[in-house]
Amino acid sequence: MVVQQMMTQIGLRKRLYRQMEPDARDKNGLSPFNTFIVILVLLSFLALALETEPTMSEGWMRTIAIFNVVIIVIFAIEYLGRLWVAGENPEYRGFGGRLKYIFTGYAIADLIAFLPELLWLIFAPEDSNQQIVMALRVLRVARLAKIARFVPAFDVLGATVQRSGTQLLTTLAMALALVYVSAVALYFIEGVGGQNQESFASIPRSIWWAIATLTTVGYGDVYPVTPLGRFFASVIAIAGIGVVALPAGVFASAFSDEIKERETAKLERRGHDDYEAESGETDTVDEAHPDDKV
Repeated sequence: MVVQQMMTQIGLRKRLYRQMEPDARDKNGLSPFNTFIVILVLLSFLALALETEPTMSEGWMRTIAIFNVVIIVIFAIEYLGRLWVAGENPEYRGFGGRLKYIFTGYAIADLIAFLPELLWLIFAPEDSNQQIVMALRVLRVARLAKIARFVPAFDVLGATVQRSGTQLLTTLAMALALVYVSAVALYFIEGVGGQNQESFASIPRSIWWAIATLTTVGYGDVYPVTPLGRFFASVIAIAGIGVVALPAGVFASAFSDEIKERETAKLERRGHDDYEAESGETDTVDEAHPDDKV
């Protein structure tokens, strides 16, 4: 009887695992369970947006609050379910495997998606600080990771960043160095000399102008007025075009390489599967007709 119950639980866990984990499905697309989770995440983002609208009536705000509580409870149950079915993956079996799963990126995001607000609902007083409440609501952005695990594009994006990490850090270091040099130059040209502008009275203040200029944003709230300052600012603005274009080119190249590698790997897997299928059919025919062998 005990063995039968254990087998039933294992069968249920396997079915739930196929529903929860995209890689465990034989068919393409989202499972009904994951489709439901994605819809809940999108609705929670909509609720977050509506909560910030001051013209919403108290009735609607109360309805949204109840809806958020329901979402928190569902996400908590989903987290426990994913923790349970994680044992279907050999990497996460046993207590140590579950502990390893808890510290994976998606599991941490699933935990952040509901736990802070759940603890606040349980332990917080009625006259809660609204700033803390709003900070907890901002943590709902972590629910985006729930969608990311179902969308291959996010996986490609993460792999691209990892692939081009060294080059991106190099371009970032170059950009920061140029920002600092530009801020120092405008501080001495416009702040110390020239018109002694308040906006360039210190290097930290000049950094704001340098960032706005090098990123080609150009708010226009801070600008040099001396001829030498404007000449140097023109050089910096032109250099800013290259600063913005360089990391974009590095990322685009890495993204293209990642897509090509994935397509190549997919074609190789497909060819391997086709070869195994043909070999299996040949073996079946040979076994069925042993007299035909030469």
